[in-house]
Amino acid sequence: MKVLITGASGFVGRHLIDHLSRAAGKPPVKIFGTCFPEKPEHCADLCRQSPPVRLIHVDLRSADSVAELIKTVRPDRIFHLAAISHVRTSWDRRRETLETNLMGTFHLYEAVRLYAPKARILFVSSSDVYGYLKPKESARAFREKERNGVVSPYAFTKAGGELLSEFYAESENLDIVVARPFPHTGPGQTADFVCSDWARQIALIEKGKIAPVISVGNLRPRRDYSDVRDVVRAYGLLMKKGKRGEVYNVATGTAPALKRILRTLLSFSTRRIEVRVDPEKLRKADIPYLAGSNTKIKARTGWEPRIPLEKTLRDLLEYWRERV
Repeated sequence: MKVLITGASGFVGRHLIDHLSRAAGKPPVKIFGTCFPEKPEHCADLCRQSPPVRLIHVDLRSADSVAELIKTVRPDRIFHLAAISHVRTSWDRRRETLETNLMGTFHLYEAVRLYAPKARILFVSSSDVYGYLKPKESARAFREKERNGVVSPYAFTKAGGELLSEFYAESENLDIVVARPFPHTGPGQTADFVCSDWARQIALIEKGKIAPVISVGNLRPRRDYSDVRDVVRAYGLLMKKGKRGEVYNVATGTAPALKRILRTLLSFSTRRIEVRVDPEKLRKADIPYLAGSNTKIKARTGWEPRIPLEKTLRDLLEYWRERV
């Protein structure tokens, strides 16, 4: 069984590799992964996995490179994680986001159609495709058939990726399942993302490296946060049990306010910390409420979240304490 993970060297990719390595049975799984912009030699830890991961430097914007990748590996399963996934970055680097996320997915599907048409693909989308609830609607969990519009270049590319997935599943008979994860965090996430940014700042404050003031953006939005380790377990189950052409939320169904999440992180700290809003951290467009129904994925795969948010946040803070 040959498994290909695009974006293997990223935050979620590393957790997915760990999950697949621990879950590997018989026949053994051979894992291949793409990395970009970093080179394989900069990700030596992944090559020491058991089983080892073979990393390949591939820019998804190059159709020829993607075609050569699929032609060489001939994967049985593909987890398509690679993307520019930071919303602020998608505003600042719009063309690169479109070319990587949307055209990169097109290049992948074309290469699979030509060289590995029997491969099973999990396309990782995003809950950002839901956009805003209508003004008169009360806070509720989104279901898979809803679509309310996109509010960022990143969300646009993920909505477009879902349409590409639907087209190639229906018109080209590719075996594609779509995962639509809601926000997730955990140890290993970069400080580009809000929970990890806060945890890093707290760790720096505890070490006396910065003043005891944490810089934050808008704390009013409510978000359905999962632990990344639960999310990759969902991806593994969807790869095995998801129905071709279908979309599945990966969510907890609840959406605490970011203010509550920050308060939880601060409660773990050994220091008294002041909270200060930084205008630079305010988004151009901020979805006020984002929660997802997980009824469909539960019914199809039996998946449900296992790790409470408090443990996720504590593990995240410990991760940064070890690194600052």
